[in-house]
Amino acid sequence: MIYSYEEYAFIFKALSDKTRLEIVSMLSDKELCACKILEVFNITQPTLSYHMKMLVDTGLVNAVKDGSWVKYTINEKRKEELTLFLSSLFN
Repeated sequence: MIYSYEEYAFIFKALSDKTRLEIVSMLSDKELCACKILEVFNITQPTLSYHMKMLVDTGLVNAVKDGSWVKYTINEKRKEELTLFLSSLFN
């Protein structure tokens, strides 16, 4: 699927935050529950929820409810689309 520049700008806006960028990096090779992500940062649970909502809204991150926590993974399809888009910008 091809997305508009507006949609890619939304992704880049979400990734322009240091915490969200770090979270994406943490998720790059594994699934993590919110509790494990929260252990790494000096932020509150509501603040983490805000960051995760932004990432989920971009489509880069998948969220699956597991009891009282949520498990997060990278959306591989969206990652590939973003990689192709970035590559096309520099060709």
